Amino acid sequence: MGPLASVIVPSFNGAQLLPTCLDSLLRQTYAPLEVIVADGASKDATPHLIADRYPNVRLLTLRRNRGFSGNVNAGLRAARGEILLLLNNDAEAEPDWVAASIDALLEQPRLGSVASKVLYADRVTINSAGDVFGRNGAPWQRGSGQPDSAAWSTAEPIFGASGGAAAYRRRMLADVGLLDEDFFMYLEDVDLAFRAQLRGWGCVYEPRARVYHAGSASSPGPLVSFYNGRNLIRLLIKDVPAGLVRPLLPAALRYQARRARLAMAAWRGAEARATLRGQLAGLAELPRHLAARGPIQARRCVSDAALYALLSPEPM
Repeated sequence: MGPLASVIVPSFNGAQLLPTCLDSLLRQTYAPLEVIVADGASKDATPHLIADRYPNVRLLTLRRNRGFSGNVNAGLRAARGEILLLLNNDAEAEPDWVAASIDALLEQPRLGSVASKVLYADRVTINSAGDVFGRNGAPWQRGSGQPDSAAWSTAEPIFGASGGAAAYRRRMLADVGLLDEDFFMYLEDVDLAFRAQLRGWGCVYEPRARVYHAGSASSPGPLVSFYNGRNLIRLLIKDVPAGLVRPLLPAALRYQARRARLAMAAWRGAEARATLRGQLAGLAELPRHLAARGPIQARRCVSDAALYALLSPEPM
């Protein structure tokens, strides 16, 4: 018997996706385990599905959809486990996913999170082998689009875990805080990873923790583009220490300018226009980002040099 683990599955009108996800959680080899569906006021058959087919799954029904970050946070607050795991509602976990995640997490007391090996539904293409953050001020998912191979079969320290399939130590979340609900969706997991690293909590990629992800099954393209454009600016303003502004700023500005130029060149496309709206919204909300920055930077306990070493020099 290990520590109680809680898996939070955020969902919004996801009744058609949930059976594959929940069936995979019911097949987990790890016990004790509780499963919570944090539902953002869905209008579909989600409540009936849970009541009829999954009586041991706890349904947390919210009064409104609070996005990925808000729905997840509601589940985290309701969870009783010492280990808290997130799984997308359009994902399927291997039976040893929880056990492998917990084994990795408990090996090191200052390890705050574990990233899973996430494959696309074809089960041969990498979706994510953890998150990295570049010295150009941009995050990306390791290995995305590459074929699964021995190169992705080694456990190793990384910047952060993708929120679509992750394990967190409750003590780390109590120290760092939950997801930033101002993000609503997208990049809130990278923001959490950044805040954890600032407090000295590490993350490891565990390839034995395998998940299969349908990918973008619940979000349209323009929505993704808007929130990615807006939220990256909030993340940079909040999380990058003053001592790293000078080394990161030139490449970060070039990256943002390149995104804007590409969007303007494809102006007829809805996703391109959404990217520009997101960037403008991020800049317009600068006072809010700055207000959130102070408490984060006041509590950091790692040096600029140590944090810079964690950032990837690879170009986007």
